[in-house]
Amino acid sequence: MAFKFRKQSSGLFKEYFTIIFLVILISFTVLGGSLIIFARDYFRDEKTDLLRDNAQRLSVSVAQMVGSEYAKQYPTNTALMICSDLITASESIKADFFICNESGEVIYCQHMRRSDMALYTGECIIHSHIHLPQNVLQTLQTDHSYAAITTLDGVLTEKNFTYAAAVTLDGKNAAYIVGIQPVTESLRPYVLAVLRMFGISSLITLVVALIAVYVMTYEMTKPLRQMAEATKRYAAGDFSMRVHVDGRNEMADLAGAFNSMARDLASLESARRSFVANVSHELKTPMTTIGGFIDGILDGTIPPDKQSHYLQIVSDEVKRLSRLVVSMLNLSKIEAGKLSLNRAEFDICDMIFRTMLGFEQVIEQKQFSITGLESMESTIISGDRDMLTQVVYNLIDNAVKFTPEGGEIHFDVVHDMQKVYISIRNSGKGISSEEIDRVFDQFYKVDKSRSFDVKGAGLGLYIVKSIVEMHGGAIKASSVENQYTEFSFWLPLQEEKQ
Repeated sequence: MAFKFRKQSSGLFKEYFTIIFLVILISFTVLGGSLIIFARDYFRDEKTDLLRDNAQRLSVSVAQMVGSEYAKQYPTNTALMICSDLITASESIKADFFICNESGEVIYCQHMRRSDMALYTGECIIHSHIHLPQNVLQTLQTDHSYAAITTLDGVLTEKNFTYAAAVTLDGKNAAYIVGIQPVTESLRPYVLAVLRMFGISSLITLVVALIAVYVMTYEMTKPLRQMAEATKRYAAGDFSMRVHVDGRNEMADLAGAFNSMARDLASLESARRSFVANVSHELKTPMTTIGGFIDGILDGTIPPDKQSHYLQIVSDEVKRLSRLVVSMLNLSKIEAGKLSLNRAEFDICDMIFRTMLGFEQVIEQKQFSITGLESMESTIISGDRDMLTQVVYNLIDNAVKFTPEGGEIHFDVVHDMQKVYISIRNSGKGISSEEIDRVFDQFYKVDKSRSFDVKGAGLGLYIVKSIVEMHGGAIKASSVENQYTEFSFWLPLQEEKQ
């Protein structure tokens, strides 16, 4: 069973983990792609700047050498010096610098100087085919410089970083310094190096992130797994499991609400079980009594002169069953919201007095002292007389049940311009502070060991509270153990306008 639960509840964990993993992976991919683009642009600008700086330096140097008197006297030496500068510049940045004339033909390159420091007079097999395109020459004539990544209109076999600068003599373009560097040959190692560094750091970061995400996701879904397990137990009737979440966040709030729901369900389930037991007992006892006495009368076991006495007991038990059924029907109507008020004006004090008369026999038997009735003044209210009679009847019935012989029941009715306040107090053992707040709960019954009369299914006071609140009033209970118990409620004198 435990394995099944883990298998079924792992779906949400896998989904969260997969989603977060994909988000991280996509983020790293986008970051890597952006890094390559930025690195490529940076490398291109860096290479272009290097070519430009060296080309411009060479253009100045060549212009000085060509325009000097030394060049006129020793042209060969000047050419060797120019080729040496081309070699130095080319080797320093791993590029290829050469000089073209105004027509775009190569006239000097690094390969024209031989190892014996003599000038090679033949055709350079590397540069002899290079000829600057007309568009490049036009740009050089107007801007005196040219920068691009190009094959020079197919002259070069692959794209090169290209920069050209004009050599000016007497304000005119005499030649052009051209520097080229293959894009693939120079960019690929740089990009691969950047990718290698990014890949290693990303792999380490990804592993750490996945571990953190795994732990975080597992902990985040842990309360949900606990809730799933708890709901299964609740469905089976076990409400003991609780969800534990640390911290202050939405998940902790959800867990708190879930645990509160579990406690309420446990309390309701306990109350319902108690209700079933109480109702079963309440139905069984009078039915057994009724059946026994009727059978006794029918078979002659009970003599005719005592039949009236036992028939009266049967009548009382039938009334008791009727009250229980009415209470259950009222409970059903209250929960369904179908219990409606039939309002009318009547004297609440007269109704209390008449209801009290119904308990005259038991009051005389137990020798109760009744106080407060004589001081009540006529008070007219607007309400459902039958329902409020049930309220007063239940409260008096409770007082009569739990008042010891020779005890006292006190009534108090006062009113102001808007409300009437009614209280019924009886002497006796009272109700403990732990139970006083629950006496109005549905199906709740005060500890049987403290009651003189344990009849009832725990619905009376709940129905009393519901009826009082339907009239716009409120009710409360107070008690001091071994002294008294008091139920007090108030009602509006007139129906509140909506």
